[in-house]
Amino acid sequence: MTAGAAIALPAMLADLEELVVCESFSADHAALARSAEVVGALGARLLGRAPETIVLDGVTHLRWTFGTPQVLLVGHHDTVWPVGSLETHPWSVVDGIARGPGVLDMKAGLVQMFHALACLPSPDGVCVLINGDEEVGSPTSRELIEQSVRGCAAAFVLEAAANEQGALKTARKGTSRYEVVVYGKAAHAGLEPEQGVNAAIESAHQVLAIAGLAASVETTCSVLGAPTITPTLLCAGSTLNTVPARAKVSVDVRVPTLATQDRIDDLMRGLTAQTPGARLKVLGGRKRPPMEPESSADLFTLAARIAAELGQEPLRGVAVGGASDGNYTAGAGCPTLDGLGAVGSGAHADTEHVEVAQMTPRTHLLAALIAQTRQSGRSPGATPRKRS
Repeated sequence: MTAGAAIALPAMLADLEELVVCESFSADHAALARSAEVVGALGARLLGRAPETIVLDGVTHLRWTFGTPQVLLVGHHDTVWPVGSLETHPWSVVDGIARGPGVLDMKAGLVQMFHALACLPSPDGVCVLINGDEEVGSPTSRELIEQSVRGCAAAFVLEAAANEQGALKTARKGTSRYEVVVYGKAAHAGLEPEQGVNAAIESAHQVLAIAGLAASVETTCSVLGAPTITPTLLCAGSTLNTVPARAKVSVDVRVPTLATQDRIDDLMRGLTAQTPGARLKVLGGRKRPPMEPESSADLFTLAARIAAELGQEPLRGVAVGGASDGNYTAGAGCPTLDGLGAVGSGAHADTEHVEVAQMTPRTHLLAALIAQTRQSGRSPGATPRKRS
């Protein structure tokens, strides 16, 4: 396809099949490298230039830079599906529904992104970043994302739409992850349990204390709702007849604002042991900053106007609890609009699918968004925020 060409659905589906049948489980670095070759070749064919291939700690990322970027397009080629999932979840298109591992999250979004750029007269002023570790929190690519978005007027994230009505994601909660390690003292459980300090019992106290922390945290963000602080994984002990000397409690935190994230961090680090002789160590901390509603407001207004001009259904924007790389671009101070990828449902589940009929209109919407944002060189009325 040459620049400025029309968007053709059969070509998009052929490209989508090529990406889906090349499995790319986040934890399989060899599979990610193979996937990056396929994604890179697709981008090179549609954009006329090979990508910059960046390997960080074994994870392969791709980046295209055209001129001085004003717009960053963000996507990922890794999936949650282990290699071999095609055997039970084969690629198919039946009755207008495309299926296969990672088809919605987010290989269809990548196809739409490439075709949107290819239909423009030129990709000048755009940076495309496709990472290989989004599904595990982007540990190796976060710095690359924040570096790439610097100086941009807008970031468009090609994650799937929020629902089957095609709603865009206009706000996301931030995430923090903790591991509370409890240290006790081992002793024989039958002969002298009183000589031990039971780390399992202390971990039970901590689970209850952690679960109650959210009630003490106030938030001013009504759109994203209250924070959640959830104990998840627990483990303790070494043998059946030994008082546990060590235990661990993993904690998932979702926050609507930076202030709330900081407040919860203070509370987590302020936890104290309740069992005499036990001690605690709190590991982890803030991960993704929240994507607050203000970061997307002006871009959503622009997208809604463009959708109306294109004769599409009125756009809706919704806040979601899940995080994406849009949290990082928004946290870096760049106006960000998320959920511009495929329309469907069932991400990460057996029912994952894409509504084929929505691929072309979503691609037209993205192309027009890129063109208008790039032309203005700024996001209308945007007030970037920055965190130290």
